[in-house]
Amino acid sequence: MKSTPMRTPVLCLSLLALAACSSKEQGPPKMPPPTVGVVEVQPQTVPLAKDLVGRLSAYRSADVRARVSGVLLKRVYTEGTDVKQGQLLFQIDPVTYKANLANAEAALASAQASYTNAHVIANRDRQLVPQGYISHQQLDTDEANERSAQAAVRQAQATLQTARVNLSYTNVTAPIDGRAGEQQVTEGAIVGNGTADTGANATLLTTVDQLDPLYVNFTLSAADLDTLRHAQAKGNVQLAAQDKTTVQITLPSGAKYDKEGMLNFSDTTVNPTTGAINLRAVVPNAERRLLPGMYVTLTAHMGELNKVYLVPPAGIQRDPAGAYALVIGKDGNVAQKRVTAETMHGHDWIVTSGLDAGDEVIVSGVQGVKPGAPAKATPWTPDQAPAGQAPAAGHQ
Repeated sequence: MKSTPMRTPVLCLSLLALAACSSKEQGPPKMPPPTVGVVEVQPQTVPLAKDLVGRLSAYRSADVRARVSGVLLKRVYTEGTDVKQGQLLFQIDPVTYKANLANAEAALASAQASYTNAHVIANRDRQLVPQGYISHQQLDTDEANERSAQAAVRQAQATLQTARVNLSYTNVTAPIDGRAGEQQVTEGAIVGNGTADTGANATLLTTVDQLDPLYVNFTLSAADLDTLRHAQAKGNVQLAAQDKTTVQITLPSGAKYDKEGMLNFSDTTVNPTTGAINLRAVVPNAERRLLPGMYVTLTAHMGELNKVYLVPPAGIQRDPAGAYALVIGKDGNVAQKRVTAETMHGHDWIVTSGLDAGDEVIVSGVQGVKPGAPAKATPWTPDQAPAGQAPAAGHQ
């Protein structure tokens, strides 16, 4: 009877030991795989765009220089305003050139009188020779005098024309339509026309620039062009013709210019100094928002990229080795794929290599997964919040 109380504690200890062993064999409960948002990518065709830097220049630029020597009397135009071709800009003192014109007119009148006299004498001799009143030698002399007088008239006419042209040059006019710049020489200064044959070193009075349209000059590296042509040969790139290549300018303020330019020139040689090819586009500028000399950033739409993938920014990760994407494999585990993603289309990265059609790229919940581990994929939408965060206001 005394041994009965001892059995109960022993039985309890045995049951506790059995429960502890059972707990060790089962282990801690398994955590479910993390849920991630994925997008299924498919090959697409997107515009081929290159971000470049360019400089604006006038469509036409003409130096207004003195074409005759003299004292500058006055400036007629207002600096910095638009002028029309042929509009008067400056006046040079015309007194000397008016005198030269009068002298040339008098010389022409004298030459014409001499010719008239020589012509009358030659005609008279031509009538008298058959009658034997004068010799043939006299007729030859009189006809020679007639021809010399006629040549003198032509020379006097040319001199008169030169005098008229020089007098007209005292009114300096705009050579083209455009905006006239700052006056370079003040009234009262003596201006010169330089050398008589070429006009070299003629005095610069102002410059007229045509501002609508404008040129935007930029370059493309020879290496980039070679890459594009190589990709075109493989069928991955379709380059546009020159007259189909457009340019979108971004102003220094960061705003997009509302008019597109059109490529109109592509050099055939590589600049040996820069290793780049010179390109030029024509940009409308009716509102004069653009000015020559401005540096602008631009996006050149040069054709199409074929068989590429668009991935939201959160789907592309980077490390020292480069860009990569995490995808859900066929086995439900996360896999890492190295990709090439150098440019964007809208808000998405353009992936040119590294992905396959139908890949499920992880876009949200990337921080909670690692390669080789399982994950549960759910379709991702642009307004979906990352895992563990509340949705943004307006999407609840």
